[in-house]
Amino acid sequence: MTTRATPSPLDVPADFAGIPKLEQHLCFALYSASGLMTRLYRPLLEPLGLTYPQYLTMLALWEHAPRTVGELGDALGLDSATLTPLLKRLEANGLVTRRRDAADERRVLVEPTQRGQALRESAKAVSAAMRCHSMLDGDELKSLHHSLTRLIDGLRAAGANAADGD
Repeated sequence: MTTRATPSPLDVPADFAGIPKLEQHLCFALYSASGLMTRLYRPLLEPLGLTYPQYLTMLALWEHAPRTVGELGDALGLDSATLTPLLKRLEANGLVTRRRDAADERRVLVEPTQRGQALRESAKAVSAAMRCHSMLDGDELKSLHHSLTRLIDGLRAAGANAADGD
């Protein structure tokens, strides 16, 4: 008797009308991975007093500050309606400041406070802990990151092209 290897979800035929099964959809794999990643971050970020979106925002500001709200939104892939309440909470917690740009009053500059900057040191442990959760080695992680970055670039371009067609 021969044993068959378990087929990859991508090898499984669709059950109805050419629609792939749920586990065959890349969007579902990305959605599931994102949810699991966020859940794993939660207990690591709780002692820092940060939510996952706030952590990403602080990462962006630690890389480069001050940034305009628009620049920050572009870096995070968030619109100002989503980003503004997030920034207000970070400001209320004493982690960032928002101020009008003296050169252009229409622009709001965001930067970490001294307390927000000090949080960066504690955040190093978060990155280290998350690396331990991955079942992928360094080369696999780099390859996945590269592929996802290319996917994101392609999806952003497709979104921009679709918006241009409206």
